[in-house]
Amino acid sequence: MHFVDAKGILTNSGGHCGMNIYRGCSHGCIYCDSRSKCYQFTHPFEDIEVKQNAPELLEKALKSKRQKCMIGTGSMSDPYMHCEKELELTKRCLEIIRKYEFGVTLITKSDLILRDIDLLDEINQTAKCVVQMTLTTYDDSLCKILEPNVCNTKRRIEVLEEMQQRGIPSVVWLTPILPFINDTEENISAILQECARVGVKGILDFGMGLTLREGDREYYYDALDKHFPGLKDRYIKTYGNAYELPSPNAKALSKYFKTFCKEHNIMFNPNDIFQYLNDLPERYSQISIFDINY
Repeated sequence: MHFVDAKGILTNSGGHCGMNIYRGCSHGCIYCDSRSKCYQFTHPFEDIEVKQNAPELLEKALKSKRQKCMIGTGSMSDPYMHCEKELELTKRCLEIIRKYEFGVTLITKSDLILRDIDLLDEINQTAKCVVQMTLTTYDDSLCKILEPNVCNTKRRIEVLEEMQQRGIPSVVWLTPILPFINDTEENISAILQECARVGVKGILDFGMGLTLREGDREYYYDALDKHFPGLKDRYIKTYGNAYELPSPNAKALSKYFKTFCKEHNIMFNPNDIFQYLNDLPERYSQISIFDINY
């Protein structure tokens, strides 16, 4: 872990803002796209870069914004990785978001988010909060291989259940689905049943497969050699160096997924879900007395 002073913290896109407080991750997921060389990490991925001035930058940015919007975090690095327990930068940023009555949506795999559930509840009451949780496999032993340094799927479902009890909406990322590993109807069905039970608002799927790029591919294949001997050769034979690796079962799994979501009134169209995540209700987007200029 190392500390830096960032020049900025928010990126603007289509009326909403993105924020990454950390760069790198300690969860150790074998398929992580953020390891890809295209993101130009200049330090080892596990050597977390901490933007120590993130709260100060965020307060300065929100203080001067005339238009309220949703602020998203977690697209590149989990806001609740292990160092957050001590550093509390995500928590401090949430307090600032609450103070200026902006909305927030967070992507995580960690139950550490429960530490801040009161904050998230307050944000949801004054603006809007959506918790996004990644679920890939229902089997605990397999989860420990795929996502070794973070809580398992069943614990994440408990987190979603606690959010639902507070009235905080949630979206699940059912991705990636790894060919020849977790791409079974049994696995997908178990996760979907739990999503319906805890009342998630939407479930994101991008074709029942995964993507591999330079940097990510090598790390993933090393993990296959370690945990699934012989499977790397099957991948190379099936996919070569392709970026998109759809499961051989993708068509059947996608059909099952969409049918299930329709039957349980769960959003599944990515465009609809992203619009929901990015939209802040009109009544919360009026000019605030705290605003000065854009």
